Amino acid sequence: MIGPLVTLLDEFSASDGDIFPYRFRKHDLGLLIGKRSWGGVIGIRGSLPIVDGGFLNRPEFGLYDTEGEEWIIEGYGIDPDIEVENDPAREWAGEDQQLNRGIEEILKKLEENPVGLPEPPPYPVRN
Repeated sequence: MIGPLVTLLDEFSASDGDIFPYRFRKHDLGLLIGKRSWGGVIGIRGSLPIVDGGFLNRPEFGLYDTEGEEWIIEGYGIDPDIEVENDPAREWAGEDQQLNRGIEEILKKLEENPVGLPEPPPYPVRN
């Protein structure tokens, strides 16, 4: 990885959109920016057919923390490190306040710790 990372999340982030920020934070990859995620990670797999042609999906499995001590996320979600709510009018006009804050935080981190790409090694000699 070269440079700082952020993850954006909001109240519409669910399932893998909940799990990804949890693991992003767990591995200390960067800041979470936005709104608390939805908190829906109980999984379903397949369905049970009903005689009238309908289907029944049932919750089958949930997620627990990496220490195996508690069930996580379901019904609550993941809190951001920096809360930013997108104003609907500004979002409709094409401005994403969460994205702008993410870029601002990355630029701040780059100013504190500049990074660059390494020089490529010399080309191999193949005679």
